Amino acid sequence: MSAFPISLDQAPFQNSFADALRADPSRELQPRQVPGYHYSPVQPTHVKDPHLLAWSEELAAELGLQRPPERGPAVEVLAGNRVLPSMRPFAARYGGHQFGNWAGQLGDGRAIGLGELTAPDGSAWEIQLKGAGPTPYSRRADGRAVLRSSLREFLCSEAMHYLGVPTTRALSLVGTGELVVRDMFYSGNPQPEPGAVVARVAPSFVRFGNFQIFAATGEIEQLRELTDYVVGRFYPELGPPSADVYVRFFGEVARRTAVMVAHWMTVGFVHGVMNTDNMSILGLTIDYGPYGWLEPYQPDWTPNTTDFATHRYAFGQQPRVALWNLMMLAQALSPLVADVQALRPALDEYVRIFTATRNAQLRRKLGLTRQAELDDAPLLDSLQEALAAAEVDMTVFFRRLAHEVPALLTRPAEADEALEALLTAAAYPESSAEGLRQLREWLGRYLERLRQEPADAASTGAAMLAANPKYVLRNYLAAQAIEAAEAGDLAPLNRLFEVLKRPFDEQPEHDDLAAKRPEWARDKPGSATLSCSS
Repeated sequence: MSAFPISLDQAPFQNSFADALRADPSRELQPRQVPGYHYSPVQPTHVKDPHLLAWSEELAAELGLQRPPERGPAVEVLAGNRVLPSMRPFAARYGGHQFGNWAGQLGDGRAIGLGELTAPDGSAWEIQLKGAGPTPYSRRADGRAVLRSSLREFLCSEAMHYLGVPTTRALSLVGTGELVVRDMFYSGNPQPEPGAVVARVAPSFVRFGNFQIFAATGEIEQLRELTDYVVGRFYPELGPPSADVYVRFFGEVARRTAVMVAHWMTVGFVHGVMNTDNMSILGLTIDYGPYGWLEPYQPDWTPNTTDFATHRYAFGQQPRVALWNLMMLAQALSPLVADVQALRPALDEYVRIFTATRNAQLRRKLGLTRQAELDDAPLLDSLQEALAAAEVDMTVFFRRLAHEVPALLTRPAEADEALEALLTAAAYPESSAEGLRQLREWLGRYLERLRQEPADAASTGAAMLAANPKYVLRNYLAAQAIEAAEAGDLAPLNRLFEVLKRPFDEQPEHDDLAAKRPEWARDKPGSATLSCSS
Protein backbone atom coordinates (compact mmCIF):
# COMPACT_ATOMS: atom_id res chain seq x y z
CA MET A 1 0.00 0.00 0.00
CA SER A 2 1.27 3.48 -0.84
CA ALA A 3 2.44 5.78 1.93
CA PHE A 4 0.05 8.61 2.75
CA PRO A 5 -0.45 11.35 1.83
CA ILE A 6 0.04 10.91 -1.90
CA SER A 7 -0.68 12.99 -4.97
CA LEU A 8 -3.94 12.07 -6.69
CA ASP A 9 -2.16 11.33 -9.96
CA GLN A 10 -0.13 8.64 -8.13
CA ALA A 11 -3.10 7.04 -6.36
CA PRO A 12 -4.24 3.49 -7.22
CA PHE A 13 -7.93 3.15 -8.04
CA GLN A 14 -10.32 0.22 -7.71
CA ASN A 15 -13.41 -0.25 -9.85
CA SER A 16 -15.99 -2.30 -7.93
CA PHE A 17 -19.01 -0.93 -9.82
CA ALA A 18 -17.46 -1.47 -13.24
CA ASP A 19 -16.07 -4.88 -12.26
CA ALA A 20 -19.32 -6.25 -10.84
CA LEU A 21 -21.90 -4.98 -13.34
CA ARG A 22 -22.69 -5.04 -17.04
CA ALA A 23 -20.85 -2.64 -19.34
CA ASP A 24 -22.31 -1.16 -22.50
CA PRO A 25 -20.05 -2.53 -25.30
CA SER A 26 -20.40 0.62 -27.40
CA ARG A 27 -18.07 3.59 -26.97
CA GLU A 28 -20.31 5.98 -28.89
CA LEU A 29 -21.07 9.17 -26.98
CA GLN A 30 -24.11 10.30 -28.92
CA PRO A 31 -27.32 10.34 -26.83
CA ARG A 32 -29.02 6.96 -27.06
CA GLN A 33 -30.87 4.29 -25.17
CA VAL A 34 -28.63 1.72 -23.49
CA PRO A 35 -30.87 -1.30 -22.83
CA GLY A 36 -29.49 -4.22 -20.86
CA TYR A 37 -26.52 -2.50 -19.22
CA HIS A 38 -25.69 -0.86 -15.91
CA TYR A 39 -23.22 1.68 -17.25
CA SER A 40 -21.36 2.96 -20.27
CA PRO A 41 -17.56 3.21 -20.30
CA VAL A 42 -16.67 6.81 -21.20
CA GLN A 43 -13.62 9.04 -21.30
CA PRO A 44 -13.74 12.58 -19.91
CA THR A 45 -13.31 15.28 -22.54
CA HIS A 46 -10.21 17.45 -22.30
CA VAL A 47 -10.48 21.12 -21.36
CA LYS A 48 -8.22 24.01 -22.32
CA ASP A 49 -6.67 25.18 -19.05
CA PRO A 50 -7.48 23.16 -15.91
CA HIS A 51 -6.58 25.11 -12.77
CA LEU A 52 -7.48 24.57 -9.14
CA LEU A 53 -9.96 27.04 -7.65
CA ALA A 54 -10.85 25.36 -4.35
CA TRP A 55 -9.74 22.30 -2.39
CA SER A 56 -11.20 20.55 0.67
CA GLU A 57 -8.13 20.07 2.83
CA GLU A 58 -9.98 18.07 5.49
CA LEU A 59 -11.57 15.65 3.04
CA ALA A 60 -8.25 15.24 1.26
CA ALA A 61 -6.64 14.32 4.58
CA GLU A 62 -9.32 11.67 5.13
CA LEU A 63 -8.58 10.29 1.66
CA GLY A 64 -4.81 10.42 2.17
CA LEU A 65 -4.26 12.97 -0.60
CA GLN A 66 -1.85 15.88 -0.89
CA ARG A 67 -3.05 19.31 -1.90
CA PRO A 68 -1.96 19.80 -5.51
CA PRO A 69 -0.48 23.01 -6.94
CA GLU A 70 -2.77 25.22 -9.01
CA ARG A 71 -1.77 23.42 -12.20
CA GLY A 72 -0.20 20.04 -12.73
CA PRO A 73 -0.89 16.31 -13.10
CA ALA A 74 -3.28 15.98 -10.12
CA VAL A 75 -5.40 18.90 -11.34
CA GLU A 76 -5.45 17.35 -14.79
CA VAL A 77 -7.00 14.26 -13.20
CA LEU A 78 -9.56 16.44 -11.38
CA ALA A 79 -10.52 18.11 -14.65
CA GLY A 80 -10.72 14.90 -16.67
CA ASN A 81 -7.67 15.66 -18.81
CA ARG A 82 -5.70 12.76 -17.35
CA VAL A 83 -7.06 9.24 -16.81
CA LEU A 84 -4.85 6.97 -14.71
CA PRO A 85 -4.11 3.40 -15.83
CA SER A 86 -6.01 1.98 -12.83
CA MET A 87 -9.21 3.91 -13.66
CA ARG A 88 -12.18 2.62 -15.65
CA PRO A 89 -14.29 5.78 -16.10
CA PHE A 90 -18.01 5.27 -16.54
CA ALA A 91 -21.41 6.91 -16.67
CA ALA A 92 -24.18 5.01 -14.91
CA ARG A 93 -27.53 4.24 -16.47
CA TYR A 94 -30.63 5.03 -14.43
CA GLY A 95 -34.17 6.30 -14.78
CA GLY A 96 -36.43 8.23 -12.50
CA HIS A 97 -39.57 10.14 -11.69
CA GLN A 98 -39.09 13.85 -12.29
CA PHE A 99 -41.67 16.10 -10.63
CA GLY A 100 -43.83 13.01 -10.14
CA ASN A 101 -43.74 11.82 -13.77
CA TRP A 102 -41.82 8.83 -15.08
CA ALA A 103 -39.03 10.19 -17.31
CA GLY A 104 -37.62 6.91 -18.63
CA GLN A 105 -33.88 6.55 -19.09
CA LEU A 106 -31.86 9.41 -17.61
CA GLY A 107 -28.37 8.43 -16.46
CA ASP A 108 -25.16 10.34 -15.74
CA GLY A 109 -25.44 13.07 -18.33
CA ARG A 110 -22.62 15.22 -16.98
CA ALA A 111 -21.06 13.02 -14.31
CA ILE A 112 -18.27 10.51 -14.88
CA GLY A 113 -17.13 8.10 -12.19
CA LEU A 114 -13.38 7.55 -12.05
CA GLY A 115 -13.38 4.62 -9.62
CA GLU A 116 -12.66 4.23 -5.92
CA LEU A 117 -9.80 5.29 -3.70
CA THR A 118 -8.93 3.38 -0.56
CA ALA A 119 -8.40 5.82 2.32
CA PRO A 120 -5.80 5.34 5.07
CA ASP A 121 -8.47 3.84 7.33
CA GLY A 122 -9.36 1.22 4.70
CA SER A 123 -12.66 2.77 3.61
CA ALA A 124 -13.39 3.09 -0.12
CA TRP A 125 -14.53 6.33 -1.73
CA GLU A 126 -15.74 6.84 -5.28
CA ILE A 127 -14.56 10.00 -7.02
CA GLN A 128 -16.90 11.38 -9.64
CA LEU A 129 -16.31 14.35 -11.93
CA LYS A 130 -19.30 16.56 -12.63
CA GLY A 131 -18.97 18.63 -15.77
CA ALA A 132 -16.29 16.55 -17.47
CA GLY A 133 -17.98 16.13 -20.84
CA PRO A 134 -20.72 14.27 -22.70
CA THR A 135 -21.91 10.71 -22.14
CA PRO A 136 -24.57 8.61 -23.88
CA TYR A 137 -26.98 9.96 -21.24
CA SER A 138 -26.40 13.67 -21.93
CA ARG A 139 -29.51 13.93 -24.09
CA ARG A 140 -29.44 17.41 -25.66
CA ALA A 141 -26.74 18.75 -23.34
CA ASP A 142 -22.96 19.03 -23.59
CA GLY A 143 -21.99 17.30 -20.36
CA ARG A 144 -20.34 20.45 -19.08
CA ALA A 145 -21.00 22.54 -15.97
CA VAL A 146 -20.61 26.25 -15.31
CA LEU A 147 -18.61 27.78 -12.47
CA ARG A 148 -21.85 29.07 -10.95
CA SER A 149 -23.43 25.67 -10.32
CA SER A 150 -20.12 23.94 -9.60
CA LEU A 151 -19.16 26.43 -6.90
CA ARG A 152 -22.57 26.03 -5.29
CA GLU A 153 -22.20 22.25 -5.24
CA PHE A 154 -18.66 22.38 -3.88
CA LEU A 155 -19.59 24.73 -1.04
CA CYS A 156 -22.86 23.06 -0.09
CA SER A 157 -21.53 19.51 -0.07
CA GLU A 158 -18.93 20.49 2.49
CA ALA A 159 -21.18 22.89 4.43
CA MET A 160 -23.75 20.12 4.94
CA HIS A 161 -21.04 17.78 6.21
CA TYR A 162 -19.97 20.26 8.86
CA LEU A 163 -23.59 20.75 9.89
CA GLY A 164 -23.77 17.00 10.55
CA VAL A 165 -26.15 16.26 7.67
CA PRO A 166 -25.63 12.97 5.76
CA THR A 167 -24.19 14.06 2.42
CA THR A 168 -21.92 13.39 -0.48
CA ARG A 169 -18.69 15.40 -0.25
CA ALA A 170 -16.69 17.60 -2.61
CA LEU A 171 -12.92 17.38 -2.97
CA SER A 172 -12.12 20.09 -5.48
CA LEU A 173 -13.37 22.83 -7.76
CA VAL A 174 -11.40 23.20 -10.99
CA GLY A 175 -11.75 25.92 -13.60
CA THR A 176 -11.56 24.74 -17.20
CA GLY A 177 -10.41 27.89 -19.01
CA GLU A 178 -13.38 27.47 -21.35
CA LEU A 179 -16.80 29.05 -21.68
CA VAL A 180 -20.06 27.10 -21.42
CA VAL A 181 -23.30 28.49 -22.84
CA ARG A 182 -26.28 28.26 -20.47
CA ASP A 183 -29.79 29.71 -20.35
CA MET A 184 -29.98 30.03 -16.56
CA PHE A 185 -33.75 30.57 -16.32
CA TYR A 186 -34.82 29.02 -19.65
CA SER A 187 -35.80 32.53 -20.76
CA GLY A 188 -34.43 32.33 -24.29
CA ASN A 189 -31.35 34.31 -23.30
CA PRO A 190 -28.37 31.91 -23.25
CA GLN A 191 -25.07 33.39 -22.12
CA PRO A 192 -21.47 32.15 -22.13
CA GLU A 193 -20.20 31.48 -18.62
CA PRO A 194 -16.91 30.19 -17.18
CA GLY A 195 -16.78 26.40 -17.08
CA ALA A 196 -15.76 24.28 -14.09
CA VAL A 197 -15.57 20.70 -12.87
CA VAL A 198 -16.33 19.62 -9.31
CA ALA A 199 -14.94 16.34 -7.94
CA ARG A 200 -17.64 14.69 -5.85
CA VAL A 201 -16.84 12.00 -3.30
CA ALA A 202 -19.06 9.33 -1.72
CA PRO A 203 -18.97 5.61 -0.97
CA SER A 204 -21.36 5.27 -3.91
CA PHE A 205 -23.50 7.43 -6.18
CA VAL A 206 -26.12 4.71 -6.82
CA ARG A 207 -29.63 6.18 -6.73
CA PHE A 208 -33.21 4.95 -6.50
CA GLY A 209 -33.37 5.48 -10.25
CA ASN A 210 -30.66 2.88 -10.91
CA PHE A 211 -33.13 0.25 -9.69
CA GLN A 212 -36.16 1.82 -11.32
CA ILE A 213 -34.86 1.66 -14.88
CA PHE A 214 -34.46 -2.12 -14.76
CA ALA A 215 -37.87 -2.73 -13.21
CA ALA A 216 -39.49 -0.43 -15.78
CA THR A 217 -37.86 -2.22 -18.71
CA GLY A 218 -38.33 -5.73 -17.34
CA GLU A 219 -34.59 -6.34 -17.02
CA ILE A 220 -34.96 -8.35 -13.85
CA GLU A 221 -31.60 -10.09 -13.93
CA GLN A 222 -29.85 -6.74 -14.20
CA LEU A 223 -32.01 -5.50 -11.32
CA ARG A 224 -30.96 -8.47 -9.21
CA GLU A 225 -27.29 -7.99 -10.10
CA LEU A 226 -27.39 -4.35 -9.08
CA THR A 227 -29.19 -5.13 -5.83
CA ASP A 228 -26.76 -7.90 -4.97
CA TYR A 229 -23.83 -5.57 -5.64
CA VAL A 230 -25.25 -2.80 -3.43
CA VAL A 231 -26.24 -5.16 -0.61
CA GLY A 232 -22.96 -7.04 -0.68
CA ARG A 233 -20.78 -3.95 -0.78
CA PHE A 234 -22.67 -1.41 1.32
CA TYR A 235 -25.02 -3.48 3.51
CA PRO A 236 -23.03 -6.68 4.21
CA GLU A 237 -24.40 -6.82 7.77
CA LEU A 238 -27.77 -7.84 6.28
CA GLY A 239 -26.40 -11.19 5.13
CA PRO A 240 -26.03 -12.89 1.74
CA PRO A 241 -28.52 -11.59 -0.86
CA SER A 242 -31.92 -13.29 -0.77
CA ALA A 243 -35.57 -12.29 -0.95
CA ASP A 244 -35.66 -11.70 2.80
CA VAL A 245 -32.44 -9.70 2.71
CA TYR A 246 -33.87 -7.49 -0.07
CA VAL A 247 -36.74 -6.63 2.28
CA ARG A 248 -34.33 -5.77 5.08
CA PHE A 249 -32.25 -3.76 2.63
CA PHE A 250 -35.27 -1.66 1.70
CA GLY A 251 -35.99 -1.11 5.37
CA GLU A 252 -32.47 0.17 5.96
CA VAL A 253 -32.69 2.52 2.97
CA ALA A 254 -35.98 3.84 4.36
CA ARG A 255 -34.39 4.37 7.77
CA ARG A 256 -31.42 6.26 6.40
CA THR A 257 -33.65 8.38 4.20
CA ALA A 258 -35.80 9.30 7.20
CA VAL A 259 -32.75 10.39 9.18
CA MET A 260 -31.44 12.46 6.26
CA VAL A 261 -34.71 14.31 5.68
CA ALA A 262 -35.12 14.95 9.42
CA HIS A 263 -31.72 16.65 9.32
CA TRP A 264 -32.84 18.77 6.37
CA MET A 265 -35.95 19.90 8.17
CA THR A 266 -34.17 20.92 11.36
CA VAL A 267 -31.47 23.01 9.66
CA GLY A 268 -33.89 24.56 7.15
CA PHE A 269 -32.40 23.00 4.01
CA VAL A 270 -34.54 22.78 0.87
CA HIS A 271 -33.21 20.35 -1.73
CA GLY A 272 -35.31 21.81 -4.51
CA VAL A 273 -35.43 18.83 -6.88
CA MET A 274 -36.22 15.57 -5.05
CA ASN A 275 -36.69 13.45 -8.15
CA THR A 276 -36.18 9.73 -7.57
CA ASP A 277 -32.96 9.89 -9.59
CA ASN A 278 -31.68 12.41 -7.00
CA MET A 279 -32.18 10.05 -4.04
CA SER A 280 -29.12 8.20 -2.76
CA ILE A 281 -29.41 4.51 -1.94
CA LEU A 282 -27.14 5.24 1.04
CA GLY A 283 -29.33 7.98 2.52
CA LEU A 284 -26.96 10.80 1.54
CA THR A 285 -27.90 14.23 0.26
CA ILE A 286 -26.97 14.11 -3.41
CA ASP A 287 -27.13 16.45 -6.44
CA TYR A 288 -26.94 20.01 -5.19
CA GLY A 289 -28.84 21.94 -7.83
CA PRO A 290 -31.48 24.60 -7.06
CA TYR A 291 -31.22 24.21 -3.28
CA GLY A 292 -31.76 26.90 -0.67
CA TRP A 293 -32.02 27.58 3.03
CA LEU A 294 -35.29 28.59 4.58
CA GLU A 295 -35.05 32.25 5.51
CA PRO A 296 -38.57 33.52 6.21
CA TYR A 297 -40.11 30.34 7.66
CA GLN A 298 -42.48 29.49 4.80
CA PRO A 299 -43.24 25.77 4.51
CA ASP A 300 -44.45 26.20 0.92
CA TRP A 301 -41.22 27.90 -0.23
CA THR A 302 -39.13 26.34 -2.97
CA PRO A 303 -35.96 27.81 -4.47
CA ASN A 304 -36.60 26.00 -7.76
CA THR A 305 -38.27 28.12 -10.46
CA THR A 306 -39.12 24.93 -12.36
CA ASP A 307 -41.30 23.94 -9.38
CA PHE A 308 -43.22 27.20 -9.01
CA ALA A 309 -46.39 25.78 -10.57
CA THR A 310 -46.90 22.98 -8.03
CA HIS A 311 -44.38 23.53 -5.20
CA ARG A 312 -43.99 19.77 -5.13
CA TYR A 313 -40.51 20.06 -3.63
CA ALA A 314 -41.19 22.90 -1.20
CA PHE A 315 -39.62 22.78 2.26
CA GLY A 316 -42.70 21.44 4.03
CA GLN A 317 -43.31 18.78 1.38
CA GLN A 318 -39.91 17.10 1.69
CA PRO A 319 -40.89 14.41 4.24
CA ARG A 320 -43.89 13.38 2.11
CA VAL A 321 -41.92 13.40 -1.13
CA ALA A 322 -39.20 11.20 0.37
CA LEU A 323 -41.90 8.71 1.40
CA TRP A 324 -43.39 8.78 -2.11
CA ASN A 325 -39.92 8.22 -3.58
CA LEU A 326 -39.46 5.24 -1.27
CA MET A 327 -42.74 3.84 -2.54
CA MET A 328 -41.35 4.07 -6.07
CA LEU A 329 -38.20 2.24 -4.95
CA ALA A 330 -40.39 -0.44 -3.34
CA GLN A 331 -42.15 -0.92 -6.66
CA ALA A 332 -38.80 -1.32 -8.38
CA LEU A 333 -37.64 -3.94 -5.86
CA SER A 334 -40.91 -5.84 -5.85
CA PRO A 335 -39.88 -8.34 -8.60
CA LEU A 336 -37.14 -9.57 -6.23
CA VAL A 337 -39.32 -10.33 -3.20
CA ALA A 338 -41.83 -13.13 -2.67
CA ASP A 339 -44.54 -10.87 -1.25
CA VAL A 340 -44.63 -7.18 -2.12
CA GLN A 341 -46.56 -6.51 1.09
CA ALA A 342 -43.40 -7.40 3.00
CA LEU A 343 -41.98 -4.04 1.89
CA ARG A 344 -44.84 -2.03 3.40
CA PRO A 345 -43.68 -2.03 7.07
CA ALA A 346 -40.53 -0.15 6.04
CA LEU A 347 -42.71 2.73 4.84
CA ASP A 348 -44.45 2.91 8.21
CA GLU A 349 -41.05 2.73 9.88
CA TYR A 350 -39.88 5.65 7.73
CA VAL A 351 -42.66 7.81 9.20
CA ARG A 352 -41.83 6.73 12.75
CA ILE A 353 -38.09 7.26 12.38
CA PHE A 354 -38.48 10.59 10.64
CA THR A 355 -40.77 11.90 13.38
CA ALA A 356 -38.60 10.56 16.19
CA THR A 357 -35.39 11.90 14.65
CA ARG A 358 -36.84 15.31 13.86
CA ASN A 359 -38.29 15.65 17.36
CA ALA A 360 -35.05 14.56 18.98
CA GLN A 361 -33.16 17.17 16.96
CA LEU A 362 -35.71 19.87 17.78
CA ARG A 363 -35.41 19.02 21.45
CA ARG A 364 -31.63 19.49 21.23
CA LYS A 365 -32.14 22.83 19.48
CA LEU A 366 -34.46 23.89 22.30
CA GLY A 367 -32.38 22.56 25.20
CA LEU A 368 -34.98 20.00 26.27
CA THR A 369 -33.73 16.75 27.79
CA ARG A 370 -36.34 15.25 30.15
CA GLN A 371 -38.10 13.26 27.45
CA ALA A 372 -38.94 10.22 29.57
CA GLU A 373 -41.08 12.26 31.94
CA LEU A 374 -42.66 14.78 29.61
CA ASP A 375 -44.40 14.60 26.26
CA ASP A 376 -43.12 17.54 24.23
CA ALA A 377 -44.73 16.59 20.91
CA PRO A 378 -47.52 19.22 21.15
CA LEU A 379 -44.99 21.91 21.98
CA LEU A 380 -42.78 20.93 19.04
CA ASP A 381 -45.68 20.73 16.60
CA SER A 382 -47.03 24.11 17.65
CA LEU A 383 -43.56 25.63 17.24
CA GLN A 384 -43.60 24.87 13.54
CA GLU A 385 -47.05 26.44 13.25
CA ALA A 386 -45.88 29.55 15.13
CA LEU A 387 -42.72 29.92 13.03
CA ALA A 388 -44.80 29.69 9.86
CA ALA A 389 -47.28 32.26 11.15
CA ALA A 390 -44.50 34.71 12.06
CA GLU A 391 -42.31 34.01 8.99
CA VAL A 392 -39.16 34.72 10.98
CA ASP A 393 -35.67 33.70 9.90
CA MET A 394 -35.25 30.09 11.05
CA THR A 395 -31.49 30.15 11.57
CA VAL A 396 -31.44 33.53 13.33
CA PHE A 397 -34.40 32.61 15.54
CA PHE A 398 -32.84 29.45 16.95
CA ARG A 399 -29.36 30.94 17.32
CA ARG A 400 -30.62 34.05 19.12
CA LEU A 401 -32.86 31.91 21.31
CA ALA A 402 -29.81 29.91 22.40
CA HIS A 403 -28.05 33.14 23.33
CA GLU A 404 -31.04 34.53 25.23
CA VAL A 405 -31.92 31.42 27.25
CA PRO A 406 -29.54 32.07 30.17
CA ALA A 407 -30.99 35.55 30.66
CA LEU A 408 -34.56 34.33 30.20
CA LEU A 409 -34.09 31.69 32.90
CA THR A 410 -32.06 33.66 35.43
CA ARG A 411 -33.46 37.20 35.05
CA PRO A 412 -37.24 36.87 34.62
CA ALA A 413 -37.74 40.64 34.91
CA GLU A 414 -35.83 41.06 31.65
CA ALA A 415 -37.67 38.26 29.82
CA ASP A 416 -40.06 40.48 27.87
CA GLU A 417 -37.26 42.73 26.68
CA ALA A 418 -35.12 39.75 25.67
CA LEU A 419 -37.99 38.13 23.76
CA GLU A 420 -38.71 41.34 21.87
CA ALA A 421 -35.04 41.65 20.92
CA LEU A 422 -35.12 38.05 19.69
CA LEU A 423 -38.21 38.58 17.55
CA THR A 424 -36.92 41.85 16.14
CA ALA A 425 -33.63 40.21 15.13
CA ALA A 426 -35.38 37.29 13.41
CA ALA A 427 -38.29 39.13 11.76
CA TYR A 428 -38.54 40.09 8.09
CA PRO A 429 -40.68 42.86 6.58
CA GLU A 430 -43.24 40.20 5.66
CA SER A 431 -43.53 39.05 9.28
CA SER A 432 -47.02 39.94 10.47
CA ALA A 433 -47.93 41.38 13.86
CA GLU A 434 -50.42 38.57 14.42
CA GLY A 435 -47.84 35.94 13.51
CA LEU A 436 -45.28 37.45 15.86
CA ARG A 437 -47.91 37.50 18.61
CA GLN A 438 -48.51 33.77 18.06
CA LEU A 439 -44.78 33.07 18.24
CA ARG A 440 -44.49 35.22 21.38
CA GLU A 441 -47.21 33.12 23.04
CA TRP A 442 -45.37 29.94 22.05
CA LEU A 443 -42.18 31.29 23.61
CA GLY A 444 -44.06 31.79 26.86
CA ARG A 445 -45.12 28.13 26.92
CA TYR A 446 -41.61 27.09 25.97
CA LEU A 447 -40.06 28.99 28.88
CA GLU A 448 -42.45 27.32 31.32
CA ARG A 449 -41.31 23.96 29.96
CA LEU A 450 -37.64 24.93 29.96
CA ARG A 451 -37.78 25.81 33.65
CA GLN A 452 -38.48 22.14 34.37
CA GLU A 453 -35.06 21.15 33.03
CA PRO A 454 -32.50 20.03 35.63
CA ALA A 455 -29.50 21.67 33.94
CA ASP A 456 -28.40 25.16 34.89
CA ALA A 457 -29.14 28.01 32.49
CA ALA A 458 -25.55 28.42 31.29
CA SER A 459 -25.20 24.73 30.45
CA THR A 460 -28.53 24.73 28.64
CA GLY A 461 -27.54 27.76 26.59
CA ALA A 462 -24.18 26.24 25.69
CA ALA A 463 -25.82 22.98 24.59
CA MET A 464 -28.27 24.92 22.43
CA LEU A 465 -25.47 26.89 20.77
CA ALA A 466 -23.85 23.58 19.85
CA ALA A 467 -27.09 22.46 18.17
CA ASN A 468 -28.06 25.67 16.35
CA PRO A 469 -25.74 26.87 13.59
CA LYS A 470 -24.89 30.52 13.27
CA TYR A 471 -23.73 30.12 9.66
CA VAL A 472 -25.52 28.38 6.79
CA LEU A 473 -24.99 28.68 3.04
CA ARG A 474 -27.68 31.21 2.22
CA ASN A 475 -28.22 31.65 -1.51
CA TYR A 476 -27.25 35.31 -1.49
CA LEU A 477 -23.89 34.44 0.10
CA ALA A 478 -23.24 31.83 -2.57
CA ALA A 479 -24.24 34.35 -5.25
CA GLN A 480 -21.73 36.90 -3.93
CA ALA A 481 -18.95 34.31 -3.95
CA ILE A 482 -19.91 33.31 -7.51
CA GLU A 483 -19.88 36.89 -8.80
CA ALA A 484 -16.44 37.47 -7.30
CA ALA A 485 -15.05 34.16 -8.60
CA GLU A 486 -16.32 34.89 -12.11
CA ALA A 487 -14.38 38.16 -11.91
CA GLY A 488 -11.25 36.30 -10.83
CA ASP A 489 -11.46 37.05 -7.09
CA LEU A 490 -11.46 33.85 -5.01
CA ALA A 491 -11.17 35.58 -1.63
CA PRO A 492 -14.94 35.61 -0.89
CA LEU A 493 -15.18 31.90 -1.82
CA ASN A 494 -12.25 30.98 0.41
CA ARG A 495 -13.52 33.05 3.31
CA LEU A 496 -17.04 31.63 3.09
CA PHE A 497 -15.71 28.08 2.80
CA GLU A 498 -13.57 28.43 5.92
CA VAL A 499 -16.42 29.94 7.96
CA LEU A 500 -18.85 27.19 6.92
CA LYS A 501 -16.48 24.56 8.30
CA ARG A 502 -17.26 25.88 11.81
CA PRO A 503 -20.97 26.69 11.58
CA PHE A 504 -21.59 26.47 15.35
CA ASP A 505 -18.68 28.71 16.37
CA GLU A 506 -19.21 32.43 16.94
CA GLN A 507 -16.40 33.66 14.65
CA PRO A 508 -17.39 37.28 15.42
CA GLU A 509 -15.08 38.68 12.74
CA HIS A 510 -17.45 37.07 10.20
CA ASP A 511 -20.77 38.25 11.65
CA ASP A 512 -21.78 39.66 8.28
CA LEU A 513 -21.98 36.08 6.93
CA ALA A 514 -24.59 35.26 9.58
CA ALA A 515 -26.95 38.08 8.58
CA LYS A 516 -30.46 37.23 7.46
CA ARG A 517 -31.36 37.77 3.83
CA PRO A 518 -31.14 41.43 2.82
CA GLU A 519 -34.06 42.99 0.98
CA TRP A 520 -32.04 43.39 -2.23
CA ALA A 521 -31.69 39.60 -2.40
CA ARG A 522 -35.41 38.84 -2.00
CA ASP A 523 -36.06 38.49 -5.75
CA LYS A 524 -32.60 38.70 -7.29
CA PRO A 525 -31.90 35.76 -9.64
CA GLY A 526 -29.41 33.41 -8.04
CA SER A 527 -29.82 35.03 -4.62
CA ALA A 528 -33.37 33.86 -3.97
CA THR A 529 -34.45 31.39 -6.62
CA LEU A 530 -32.68 29.20 -9.14
CA SER A 531 -33.53 26.83 -11.95
CA CYS A 532 -32.61 23.20 -12.50
CA SER A 533 -29.66 24.42 -14.58
CA SER A 534 -28.38 26.61 -11.75
